[in-house]
Amino acid sequence: MTEEEKKSAPQDSTRRQFLKTGALAAAGFMIVPRYVLGGKGYTAPSDRLRIAAVGVGGKGESDIKSFHDSGKADIAFLCDVDDTRAAKSRERFPKAKYYRDWREMFDKEAKNFDAVSVSTPDHNHAVTTMAAMQLGKHVYVQKPLTHDIYEARMLTDAAKRYKVVTQMGNQGASGDGVRQMREWYDSGAIGKVHTIYSWTNRPVWPQGIQWPATKAEVPKDLDWDLWLGTAPYKDYVNKLVPFNWRGWWDYGTGALGDMGCHLIEAPFRVLDLQYATDVQASVGSVYVDEFKRGYFPESCPPSSHVTLTFPKTDKTKGPVTLHWMDGGIQPERPEELGPNEVFGDGGNGTLFVGTKGKMMCSTYGADPRLLPTSRTHNVNPKHRLARVPGGAEGHYAQWVEACLAGYGKMEVSSPFEIAGPLTEALLMANLAIRGIDVRKPNAAGNGFDYPGRGVKLLWDNQNMRVTNFDEVNQFVKRDYRAGWTLGV
Repeated sequence: MTEEEKKSAPQDSTRRQFLKTGALAAAGFMIVPRYVLGGKGYTAPSDRLRIAAVGVGGKGESDIKSFHDSGKADIAFLCDVDDTRAAKSRERFPKAKYYRDWREMFDKEAKNFDAVSVSTPDHNHAVTTMAAMQLGKHVYVQKPLTHDIYEARMLTDAAKRYKVVTQMGNQGASGDGVRQMREWYDSGAIGKVHTIYSWTNRPVWPQGIQWPATKAEVPKDLDWDLWLGTAPYKDYVNKLVPFNWRGWWDYGTGALGDMGCHLIEAPFRVLDLQYATDVQASVGSVYVDEFKRGYFPESCPPSSHVTLTFPKTDKTKGPVTLHWMDGGIQPERPEELGPNEVFGDGGNGTLFVGTKGKMMCSTYGADPRLLPTSRTHNVNPKHRLARVPGGAEGHYAQWVEACLAGYGKMEVSSPFEIAGPLTEALLMANLAIRGIDVRKPNAAGNGFDYPGRGVKLLWDNQNMRVTNFDEVNQFVKRDYRAGWTLGV
């Protein structure tokens, strides 16, 4: 038995037991909560949402604090594979029972919580979220929704099937900025948009590098096997946990996964974009010697420029071209912007180019401006879109309130029906980026050809596959490590 099989074997039995007992727990639980019983005159035993949090350090720590600060949520359970990272949350919520393995928590405690918050590395989002929905639990999932396109599609479909309240953690979706831009656009302030630019100064972690050659000792407070989860087994290395995993394809989704949901959400909502039809990319090169380009297919590149095409919607005259730039690359400054005016927020931003004008915003859709900026306060269409109390920070309380109200009773800003297609677009962009590293031995036998460079990938949305370069379809749906399954 290989080392990987030894590590994975206990998980098979754990997963089978989880599915068996979890299904029973779900069946028993479904007769209890208010959002199922509903009905006029029914009084719920509690008007507070009981949350089980998976991933409670870093962003997870701030997420669950925000849920609690809504005044209507109790943090009932905490789960993390890293005791050091979990320490602050455990101190803040001492009554919350603590687990390391979310499968054990779901198995033992399903009847004792109503909703789940997921804030793990990207590669473990989908399995945790799907299992929660299968138990009838509402879910809040950090961005990006998933690591793979297939996972995003499955979660989007599952949210409808299990009728649970869902929200992705791109809080700008609840901000006033995107609503202001929708009102400007719908009033005709910039005509019909045909081109969009979104850019970021990410990555702010190492990318375009070789996987470390030397393994390290696993910290005593970290369960490395559980941290790996669905990913292939590898020995622990330094400076991967808790943050730099974002730059490795086995775990993260690069700058697009980190910032795309914050920057491209506004175009999706303003223009009602859905699934892209094609994508092409170029990336920054890393040279390790004179005329010797480095080859690091496990690592995301240091920078990229991706071009996506979206089909016409009811809000556009024709197809829309979206340019994504990361690694500090920015589009040309619009001529309507003054020489000393900040483009976006300096490091990040989104620019809408319409037939009659332009508008831009900063990260999270904040600080929306018409160009020239003198127009910003002179164009004042009627406020027809309700604002979320608290704006972007109200994203958390909005989800809590919607969970308490029950499925379909209240609007949320980033339900999976919107977050799913948005995430798929970002991950489709990553297909083009990863395709650049696909290589084959050349005919002469003295090197390699790179057939994915300089091509446009054509996307068959219904079948979730690239039709003209099959080699990248391996990244649409990855194989999980033995013992882990999406459970579709």
